[in-house]
Amino acid sequence: MNDLPDAHFRALVHPNTGEVTTVDIPDHGCNSDFAAIINGEKGRFFVKAMFNNPGGRKDSILRERAINPSVQPLSPRLLWSVDGDDAGWIILGFEAIEERGLDFEPGSPDLPLAVDLLNRAAALELPDVARDWTEDRWDAYVGSDEELAFLRGDALLHTDINPSNLTTGSSGSWIIDWSWPTRGPAFIDPACFVVQLISAGHSPESAESWAAGCTAWSNADPKAIDVFAAAYLRMLRTIADRRPDEGWLEAMAEAARAWTDHRGIPEAGR
Repeated sequence: MNDLPDAHFRALVHPNTGEVTTVDIPDHGCNSDFAAIINGEKGRFFVKAMFNNPGGRKDSILRERAINPSVQPLSPRLLWSVDGDDAGWIILGFEAIEERGLDFEPGSPDLPLAVDLLNRAAALELPDVARDWTEDRWDAYVGSDEELAFLRGDALLHTDINPSNLTTGSSGSWIIDWSWPTRGPAFIDPACFVVQLISAGHSPESAESWAAGCTAWSNADPKAIDVFAAAYLRMLRTIADRRPDEGWLEAMAEAARAWTDHRGIPEAGR
């Protein structure tokens, strides 16, 4: 059981897993301190965990736990959790599903499924637990209070739309990793999808044509989309400049630049 973090972690999960037989660490990255498929006497689980320290990472796993009942059956079910001030970890145990991330490249047969998943997400009601989770990560990148008003709304947002988080398998399709659900305008998730599509090789026109299949996009004020597109570029440009060794950030900033150019947004990268 050397792939479990430590003996304390093993003791914490044991009441839910029984004796652990295998630990399969995923190949793709995960924004948590531990993530793996754990097979044990009591079943097979996808387990993710964060150190129980104050801050955003702890907040994200607590949000993921709190939102899970409200995003069924779009997300795998949370079956159990372990935490405590003296536990050292916050651990979530989800049903393990056979899945793969969607292919966002041009011509992919997965693209209609991605649109369907986004529409299913848009149909979710905003639960009471999320009413105080106002989306604010783009606030610093708008130019006025008038622009800021376009980034407020009452939809439940996932906000991390990418090919790894939209998945499919023999038993269904899902949006996974609800690590930072927030409340905001419904078009934001399809808008994030547009930038991901451009990064995957689509032209901005093609990306927006796929987003047009999303009800939240088609119902949005074009000016609101412009405000978001400009703010998203400014945010990505700022982060990419701070972390020049992470090429994927530069690629995302270039995709956002192509999108704002297509929409004719002046000085979007200021």
